[in-house]
Amino acid sequence: MSPKHIQRIRRAQKELDPTAIKADFPIFRIKVHGKPLVYLDSAATSQKPKQVIDAIVDYYSKYNANIHRGVYEISEKATEAYEGSREKVANLINARSIEEIVYTRNTTEVINLVALSWGNANIRRGDHILISEMEHHSNLVPWQMLAERSGAVLDYIKLDSANALLDIDSVKAGLEKRPKLVALSHVSNVLGTINDVDEIVRLAHEAGAFILIDGAQSVPHMPVNVSSMDCDFFAFSGHKMLGPAGIGVLYAKRPILEGMEPVLGGGDMIRTVKMHSHTWNDLPWRFEAGTPNIEGGIGLGAAIDYLNRIGMGSIRRHEMHVTKYALETLDGIKGVRVFGTRDMNKRGGVIAFAMDGVHPHDIASIFDSEGIAIRAGQHCAMPLVTQVLKEDAVARISFYIYNSEEDVDEAAKAIEKVKKIFKLS
Repeated sequence: MSPKHIQRIRRAQKELDPTAIKADFPIFRIKVHGKPLVYLDSAATSQKPKQVIDAIVDYYSKYNANIHRGVYEISEKATEAYEGSREKVANLINARSIEEIVYTRNTTEVINLVALSWGNANIRRGDHILISEMEHHSNLVPWQMLAERSGAVLDYIKLDSANALLDIDSVKAGLEKRPKLVALSHVSNVLGTINDVDEIVRLAHEAGAFILIDGAQSVPHMPVNVSSMDCDFFAFSGHKMLGPAGIGVLYAKRPILEGMEPVLGGGDMIRTVKMHSHTWNDLPWRFEAGTPNIEGGIGLGAAIDYLNRIGMGSIRRHEMHVTKYALETLDGIKGVRVFGTRDMNKRGGVIAFAMDGVHPHDIASIFDSEGIAIRAGQHCAMPLVTQVLKEDAVARISFYIYNSEEDVDEAAKAIEKVKKIFKLS
């Protein structure tokens, strides 16, 4: 690493200077419709720094080989890099050991794995599963499918419509039904709401329930400690935290994993195979059938290195600052309706908004004409958007380490262009 680059990283660590950080991201050198790219869709996927891209290129260029099997040098190097990334994941979220870290393709696959393995073995007819009205489809549909298979009952924690926070009375009412499982987003991908998962985990365990936390929108943006949280399962994806697509993480307490059966067979997940029998591999590999996403694991490790150099606490403070500035800016624009709490201690860097008389897809299209990438639609949270917020769709902007107040200002200019085109006062 060059002295100039080290100086830039140190400056970013001290202040989290998005301009210094942005220099590490090749994509920000491109132009969209002749204008510099302003990327405000990190809740969907994050951009990738050069350090992550280089780590993947180095693997393919210098030690491409399958892992766990070869006794030759480049295979051993690939194995070391891949399994080293698992240790980085464990340290990032403060898991007790790498045996509690299972790699999958994404958060969705993590939750389906839990539903198919633990759920099929433990959920019976008449049992209750408790989720919330703000869940992403990935933390909703697998439980609907499990309820259909098992005859279980799916209950919902309601939102306090005034501030888009979970209604604590609804939490307690749901737990009074003694659910077998509670499944909850740490941070909403639509509202940005940060749920008090520590307290809800405590209440769930008091009620005798297991609890899964969807951390897809939290791990990239703030410190997370699964040991102190005491959740039973925790899920997140690499592509939302500067890593490549195709790599997801299941954390689960070791005693729980030891009691779960694999749902896929073959490859690394077996220890012995005979004509009519087999034995499983040790944890965590018994859940990882076939050749894994080696470059994904290596890239995720590089992404964690990058985030650690900045510091997760610094990342959280920066996003609070930019999000607060954005909320104040949007609240000051006539005709813009912003959803969610204004309490920055309970909100992440996600803002959903609507404009009367303009479809969100038109808003996003006009933003694109200005080189600004935002999301529009139901954001894989159709019940929340259509049944709770009572909107056909909403526009969404979301922030990360490379965003700044200047990006917010560009978004505000784009909103004024929307108003002008649609002749809104």
